[in-house]
Amino acid sequence: MISRIHGAARTCALIALTLVALPVTLHNADAASFNCSANGLNGNELAICNTRDLNDMDVEMATMYRMLTGLFMMGRRGAMQDNQAAWLKWRQSCGTDVPCIRNAYKVRIEELQAIYDSIDKPL
Repeated sequence: MISRIHGAARTCALIALTLVALPVTLHNADAASFNCSANGLNGNELAICNTRDLNDMDVEMATMYRMLTGLFMMGRRGAMQDNQAAWLKWRQSCGTDVPCIRNAYKVRIEELQAIYDSIDKPL
């Protein structure tokens, strides 16, 4: 249990450092992975933009994804990109169903956390 908490604390610290280092400017109308003020957003994207916890989950997921893809060489990075594209299709299949979208984010964040946890890290 302690190692799990310790791992979560490390991940939070890494995400915080990544947020500072990434050239991402978030405005009130932006989620991490897309512009909420853009024309032509689909219902899925509008639901994310209009639901605070989904927007927050999008920020967390996108930050973790960007950080992790920056750590790997092409083969693993390509596999992560393929998995992300498949996940986006799944999330979009939720339409405007907020609990479905929330679950999709929960699953993807857990997947990305597992990838992070599997990396050999110096103490």
